Amino acid sequence: MIRRWLFADQLGPHFLDAPRQPVLLVESKAVFRRRAFHRQKAHLVLSALRHRAAELGDQAIFLRTETYSEALRKVSGEPLDVCHPTSRRARSFVQSLDGVTVLPPRGFTTSPSEFVTWADGRHGRLRMEDFYRDARRRLDVLMDGDTPAGGKWNLDAENRQPPPSSGVEVPAPPMPVEDEIDEGVRADLDRWEREGIRFVGRDGPRLFPATRREALARLRHFVEHRLPAFGPYEDAMLAEDPWMAHSLLSAPLNLGLIDPLDAVHRAEAAYRSGSAPLSSAEGFIRQLIGWRDYIWHLYWYFGSGYTAADGLRATRAVPSWFRDLDADALEARCLSDVLAGVRDRGWVHHIPRLMVLGNYALQRGWRPAEIVDWFHRSFVDGYEWVMTANVIGMSQYADLGAMTTKPYAAGGAYINRMSDYCRGCRYDPRSRLGVNACPYTAGYWSFLDRNRGRLLGNARIGQAMRQLDRLEDLGAVRDQERERGDAAP
Repeated sequence: MIRRWLFADQLGPHFLDAPRQPVLLVESKAVFRRRAFHRQKAHLVLSALRHRAAELGDQAIFLRTETYSEALRKVSGEPLDVCHPTSRRARSFVQSLDGVTVLPPRGFTTSPSEFVTWADGRHGRLRMEDFYRDARRRLDVLMDGDTPAGGKWNLDAENRQPPPSSGVEVPAPPMPVEDEIDEGVRADLDRWEREGIRFVGRDGPRLFPATRREALARLRHFVEHRLPAFGPYEDAMLAEDPWMAHSLLSAPLNLGLIDPLDAVHRAEAAYRSGSAPLSSAEGFIRQLIGWRDYIWHLYWYFGSGYTAADGLRATRAVPSWFRDLDADALEARCLSDVLAGVRDRGWVHHIPRLMVLGNYALQRGWRPAEIVDWFHRSFVDGYEWVMTANVIGMSQYADLGAMTTKPYAAGGAYINRMSDYCRGCRYDPRSRLGVNACPYTAGYWSFLDRNRGRLLGNARIGQAMRQLDRLEDLGAVRDQERERGDAAP
């Protein structure tokens, strides 16, 4: 059987055709020279790769080299095949190699041909909800015949509850126990830093699964103990509870340790057995066969030029305090806590990403391509394919609606409703002017004012634009925000 070359995000058994298929694994040091990745992300990727090599034993050739090219020279003459990589750069590289067969992608639930057929049939109107419903039908997930389970496709309305004052009462997720492989990774990263390779964020205990066994343990625990509470509070934020009832499975999914359909079927089984409400199962499943696949396919469908999209003319550089995760420089409690979460864990859940980090960058007009790169480097689950459409299209609205219907901009009222951050913060979410003006509230109106010509035709923000025209202090808000600029709030 031909040897399968596995990249470090293709580590599950579903990337092999047979249990004893010979394998090539390569650890390329040059990858970490190109970008300043989060230290914990580098640790996780290297730990996962080395654990997989240890599991496979003599079934695998494991090469630790400066570059992939150097490793391939060591196995020259042996034919290889490889599953479609997850970045354009890697795909171009493997396609240029003699003796390497590139197979279709794995680790997703919709094939490229299925997505292209669906997308081409939409005549330019691409919406995740439409794709998700199509996927539900094709995969026969949460369907009762031709009807969605419960009679509704989307239960978002039940999943937008603010956080309970007592917190979300669920068992803590199982955490990995580091071993000698992790010790070796940490020692190597310390040495690389001394040699001049730069990382961002803080080192810390490994928080995310690096093996399939760890990943399945977390998946089982989530479905059994945390899934029931996931749905209602999936959009809520609490300063003292970064995990809430979230699955914490994005990193092992993106390492290829879990087959997403396996996770989907387990969640559906929990609903069918009565151990989890439909709203929670549907919300989780939508993240996998809906949003995750949608983002993956849009990365390829939109092509390389999409990263340069800048329909809102956002030209300001990302400031150093944000780029370097300097949470201690901030007084805005929400932004400080979320940025500290990125610094200390390399992870916050999807609402802090979108409505605290992304929302602030959108309001300030920071360059979308820089924000993509920042998310890619700073998150343990961040990859180019993950972040491109998520940031360009959804978070920064730089494509002016090619993949979503409105900019995700909001003032302090949203953060106050969906979190406990505003309690004790020096800024008042109700104020847009003055020394206590919330940077999100003031920033929201400044954003709308700056982009009114580009957003005027968007019906979903029509009410906000009409309200903008009724603000008597708009000129003062505009001057205030221009003076505030990109200073740490």
